[in-house]
Amino acid sequence: MFNGVKAGYIYISFRETYKMTTTAIPGTKYRIESIDILRGLIMLIMAIDHTRDFFIHSGADNPLNLATTTPIYFFTRWITHYCAPNFVFLSGISAYLAGTRRSKTEFTSFLIKRGLWLIVFEVVFLTFALTLDPMYNIIVLQVIWVIGFSMILLAFLVRAPLAVIGVIGAIIFFGHNILDLVTLPKTGAASVLITMFFTAAGSVIPLGKSHILLDLYAVIPWTGVMLLGYVFGSLYKSSFDPQKRKCILLVTGCSFILVFLVLRFINVYGDPAPWSIQKTATLSALSFLNTSKYPPSLLYLCMTIGPALVALSLIENVKNKFTSILIVFGNVPFFYYFLHIYLIRVLDIVVFFAMGFNTSQIRTPNQIFLFQPPAFGFNLAGVYLMWLFIVTILYFPCRWYSKYKRTHHQWWLSYL
Repeated sequence: MFNGVKAGYIYISFRETYKMTTTAIPGTKYRIESIDILRGLIMLIMAIDHTRDFFIHSGADNPLNLATTTPIYFFTRWITHYCAPNFVFLSGISAYLAGTRRSKTEFTSFLIKRGLWLIVFEVVFLTFALTLDPMYNIIVLQVIWVIGFSMILLAFLVRAPLAVIGVIGAIIFFGHNILDLVTLPKTGAASVLITMFFTAAGSVIPLGKSHILLDLYAVIPWTGVMLLGYVFGSLYKSSFDPQKRKCILLVTGCSFILVFLVLRFINVYGDPAPWSIQKTATLSALSFLNTSKYPPSLLYLCMTIGPALVALSLIENVKNKFTSILIVFGNVPFFYYFLHIYLIRVLDIVVFFAMGFNTSQIRTPNQIFLFQPPAFGFNLAGVYLMWLFIVTILYFPCRWYSKYKRTHHQWWLSYL
């Protein structure tokens, strides 16, 4: 996080991704509902963080600051850690399934075009949603930028054997924290490249006298997550035994959780911020869970992706009213993301004037976000009520668009 800017989480869905061809009805395709359920849940959780970003009382401290936080405030932020890693991981699965319906040449082109579109979307639409600055004096690079860049990198690997891609992904995933032990350049072009590709953490990169980049997401660590997701996509081929898939997901998920617990307890490798004993047992437990997201540490990734893999194993055949709601959101993640971030911004402006603030208070010194003056916002209970209001509103356009995508085939549907 840098000056109040937090990462927005986005997972990019491909139009035909998460569909399986059955042997019973040749040519019929079905979405993989367990992935839609998990993705929908993650999207709802994501909205908690973005709602908190804009509506928590402006005097509130960092929820991960153990000196001032409370358990409920800590977990309001901590639970959203599960969003970005699993968006990237699921986008790797999505990419694999998209590739099964295309030639290697078509698939390479597909990944490059999608990757470039996502980077443009990040820079143009999402930056504007955050800053409301038509001059783009500040350009924010978040998770969508690394998904897009990772797709481009994946495009150059898709002709390699799946095992090779898996090895590369695993080396990055398990080994990138070695950089914590190395002295890296602090200035010059090498420093900028290292920041963007390896160490970005709310890093400021000047673009002349009046423009800067705020880079929150380092490309390479997140690319490792996407590559592993791509390999796991092979488990969702229609020919793959479902029981074997569930077993692999369960064992791998539990293994990731075990790696997290063991390495975090040892406190030697896997996260640049070691945990420590605090003045209470509760705070000590929070310290143990407080892993590093910017850039994502090995322990942060194991802590978040491990439980998600376990969940994928357990929910394959779960159907109820709640999962039906999650599927609606999970069907249209890109559409949901676009709507929810702009809806939050519109409501932010409405609440700003409803609370009695005036136009002279739109801009606050040293605050990137507009419409965030001192004394603006709600307590944590108010934030949760606003979140429920937002996701309730979003359900109806998402349900409409989900139905529309199933019955229409225009080219632009692949981009929204």
